[in-house]
Parts: sequence; C-alpha cells; structure tokens
Amino acid sequence: LYMHNLLLGYGGHEALPAALWQGIEDALARFKYWYTHPTPEGLRDDSYYWTENHQAIYWTIQYLMGQEFPDRPLSTDGRPGSEHRAEARASLLRWFEHRARWGFFEWHSNVYYQKDLTPLLTLVEFADEEEIRTKAAAVLDVLLFDLALHTHRGAFGTTHGRSYKKDKMTSLHDDTWNGVKLLFDESTYGYQSRGAPDAVLLSRARHYRMPEAILRVAKSKDTITDRERMSLPINEKGPVEANPQAPFGLTFTEADLDVWWGMSGLLLWQFVPTTVEVFNRYNLWDTALFAGFAADLEPLASNIPLAQSLAASRSNQLAFSVLKEVNTYTHRTPDFMLSSALDYRKGAFASQVHAWQATIDANAVVFTTHPFRAPLQSTVWSDDEETGSYWTGEASMPRSAQHENVGVHIYVPQYPAASPAPFTFFRYQNYTHAYFPQDHFDEVVQVPATPEGTWTIGKRGGGYVALYSYRPVEWITYDPAIYATNGMVEPFDLRANGGPNNVWIVECGREQDWGSFAAFHAAIAAARVGVTPKGPLTAVNTQFDVEYESPSQGLVEFGWEGPFTVGGVPISQSDFLRFDNPFSQTQYNTQQATIVADGYAVELDLEAGTRRILAP
Repeated sequence: LYMHNLLLGYGGHEALPAALWQGIEDALARFKYWYTHPTPEGLRDDSYYWTENHQAIYWTIQYLMGQEFPDRPLSTDGRPGSEHRAEARASLLRWFEHRARWGFFEWHSNVYYQKDLTPLLTLVEFADEEEIRTKAAAVLDVLLFDLALHTHRGAFGTTHGRSYKKDKMTSLHDDTWNGVKLLFDESTYGYQSRGAPDAVLLSRARHYRMPEAILRVAKSKDTITDRERMSLPINEKGPVEANPQAPFGLTFTEADLDVWWGMSGLLLWQFVPTTVEVFNRYNLWDTALFAGFAADLEPLASNIPLAQSLAASRSNQLAFSVLKEVNTYTHRTPDFMLSSALDYRKGAFASQVHAWQATIDANAVVFTTHPFRAPLQSTVWSDDEETGSYWTGEASMPRSAQHENVGVHIYVPQYPAASPAPFTFFRYQNYTHAYFPQDHFDEVVQVPATPEGTWTIGKRGGGYVALYSYRPVEWITYDPAIYATNGMVEPFDLRANGGPNNVWIVECGREQDWGSFAAFHAAIAAARVGVTPKGPLTAVNTQFDVEYESPSQGLVEFGWEGPFTVGGVPISQSDFLRFDNPFSQTQYNTQQATIVADGYAVELDLEAGTRRILAP
C-alpha cells in the first residue's frame, strides 16, 4: 500500500527510474487481492486474511487498481480491473459499516490503528467516488477521535486489543507515535526514527483534514472518563449446538467470513466448519502461519463435530487470538491516564492483548502481565515472540475492574500449565509480573501493605502511581550483555513469585490533589487491603475476593465472581455505549455519531453517507 501511494501520488517522477515505476505498477497489478483468487503455480499464499486491518489494506489496493486500470487484467485471476473494483467496493462498504456499528475489533491498538489509518487516508486521497471518499473519511474521523480520547502527553497508553513488546514498553516506540505527534503535538518528546508512514501520508494529504473538534478532544486539559464498547458478543465456550445463531442478523457462513476472520475468529466453534471448508477449498493449510500445526489439525479437520467440541472446551487456549466484544474504561487527567479492558475473557490465553496500563508520560508507564514464556535472551530491545511471550500478551487474562483512578486485576489461569498433544504449545510461567521502569520515574519507593502484600509507588512530575501485589515481589536484574534493557540501569521488571494467580491493585494520584508525593504514599501505605483466597494458594486455580480501602475512593470490593462495588455502589463493567464520554454519547450498533468539543462538532452518518463538520 505504501508503494501504491507512491504510484498514485508521484508516479513517473524522475527521482525513480522509469523501470522501477513500471515494476511497482506491475507488482500491484498481479497482487493476489483475496483468498478466493487463485494462487500461482509454485507459490505459497502467506497473506493474512484474518485481521480487519489486512482486509482494509487488500481491498483498498484492489479498488484503486481497478479504478486506475478498468480494462487491464488484474490479480491472479486475470479479470478486468472494473470487476475487481466492483468486488472491492462492496467489501469496503461492508467494512466501513461494521467499523461504524461495532468499532475496531483490534481495539485501541497502538500497532494496527496505524495500519487502519493508511488505507482509509489512501481512499480519501485517491478514490474517484464521493461515497467511498466520504465514508472512508468518516471512519478515519472515528479512529482519530479514539486516539484523541486515549492519548496523554502524546502517549497512546491504554489497554490494547493487539500490541507487542516493541510498542508497549514506551509509547515512543509504538507505531502510532509519529502520527499522533503530528496531529496533536502534545509531547515534549520528538519524532522517532522508527517507521512513520501515518505521519508521512498525513503530512502530504491534499483532501483529508481532521475536524477541529477532534483536535480539541486531544488537547483538552479537563479530567475525563471514556467508556466504550467494541467488537461483537460471541460465546466461544459453547455448549456446541447444531445451528448457532449469530448476532445482529449475521451468519456463520462464508457470506460473513470477513466479520469472523476480521476478529481473528477462525477457531470459534461456531465458525470452525466454514474455516475448514474454506481452507480445504483454497489450500490455505500450507501458509506459514498454519504449516507448523497442519499435522495436529489434519485429524480434526476431517471430524468437524470433534473439532467444534475441542474449540469450545479448549476455548481458553484455542481462542487465543479471538477479539470478541470488549468494554474499555479510560480515566484521563492532566497528570495521568489509567485504562483497562473490563472483565474480558478472564483466565484465558490472549496472545496479543494488553489488559491495562497506567500512563504518566510516554516512558513512565506501568502495567502487569502473566508471562507465557520466560524472558527472551536477546540484546535487541524489540525482540519478543509475536504470539504469547514474556511481555507480549497474557498467558491468562486478569479479571479487571476500574473506577476512575483505581483498578483491580485478578489473575487466575483457567487452563493447565502443561497440556498433552496436540496442545503442547500452551503453557505459562508460575508467576505474574509488572513493568515499572524506575529510570523513568523521579522517585520509586516500596512499602508493606496493610495487613499483607507490597506497594510499589512512583512519582513522575505531578503524577503518581501506586501498584499493589498480594504475592511477594522482587526486582529482576538483567545483565545487558545477555538481555536488552533499552538503556535502563535500574531494574524495571517487578516479579510476583509463588504462583500464576495473584491480585494486583493500581491507584493513581496527582500532586494537585495530594499536595505532595509523601502524603500520597503515606495514605496508600496506611490503606487496608484485604485479599481472601478461596482455596489453597498452592493451587493455580484458587480465586480471590478483594477489599481495598482506597484513600481517594473509599471501600472498593471485587472478586473472581460477583460485582465490582465502590462505596457499596455497584459499578457497571459491561454493556457500555459505543462512546460514552463528555464529547460523544454514541449508541452501540448504529452508524451515526456526533462529536462536540468547545462548540466545534463533527456529525457522521455512515448509513446516509454524510459527514458534516461544524464550527461555533
């Protein structure tokens, strides 16, 4: 798609040889745009058809190539460009509608929002059809509104549906950093030398202009709380039934394959029959992603009822990539931001999900994970396994709850630490841990909690963060000759040993509210934390009930089961609106949205195909 932007924006420019321009054009013309197109003899199709961002990228290339070359044979099937344009047009319009109704399956992704931005902006800039340009611009507005709500001092430091170690340890390294800096300019840190296609394409845009209302959201210094709901409700656990009903009039047939594969739901028990049928018909078992599992999957593929039964009963493992309906909660102040995915797939393996994060600035961030693997021995900071690792994803998701500046995260894995064939891939470490980069805080102290556990409390400027662990913690020291430390000297990995089940509590604060860091950490240290194990601590599946006397919120109660209450009042953790914040009250499963800030507004209606930008 980057080559396509070169071709459409600067094709024939003397900076490149004519042969290279022709090579770019020819490569785009013979690109395999979708899995239904034939794979040339002797080649293997390693394209990813099962994420929403890849879908938008492929269809954008197909649409614009068809637009530019209506009579030329395109792709691997040789059909004329006009037919490819019509095919991609229908797919893009569905994609726009789904983003409007259900948001982004890869929610708040500091990797893939950049990849969504690129095709959307490319369509606004180069599509001939007004309907395509307008709807692409409207979805891009929604994406940038989401970014504007969730950036603090330029850092997109939130829960993420998909993220990696290379992006989450510091916002300076995430794939949205340069674009966010260009648009909002809310950080004293500079542009980074890592790839910046979003910033480059935005800086040369001729037709798209971000609405002023969205800029005002990003620059607001008010304390705000944002609640959001994204993706689709789906019961991945079963019980398996013969004719499962899909939500919102969808089906579990190939007609809606883009939806279920778009949320990485290839192994949802409801969709297993269609996945197997399509993989068999188009020979997708040979792809690099699945070749390593082919021997284990072959007997299952020939026994669909067994495959469905295993997909449901082993969903805590096999559904590791599924991005089902999520409710996210973000509380942003001028000095900190705290964000969580609420009660999301508790105890299940989620290979790239980032469950929660406290952000003081781009470098001063705190979060916990349950590691899938031991630390990777590498002196390259960005190195990490993409699917389940020490820092990327969660070997088991916590049950998380949040109210304003306080969050509770309870880890209790819901599958065994070791599994027999063909599930030997699935395992996890016997501890949880936190990223708490002491080098990037002005001060870090540790104090015993009352009556048990440990608080680790940090200060950066006027922002404070306190992190509690029920299990004993220790700082892990890494030899920089063996393990990358990104230049940090002080330990940054806080490990809670003794078991993979644990209670972590986070409370954030501000100098403006507390007067001093000493007052904040004294109040935290004096606060009572009552953790009640519901079984022997030696059992990895022992659950917990939690009571926390927060110095700012009062009594906070939560557990592996039951409601989340603050001051005795239940706090909803689900069934949110699509957007619920001071700037927008947008219903879930609709195609309309209005954003208002300081008298500026943008009114979007994907169903009508309209986008109105208003000023006072």
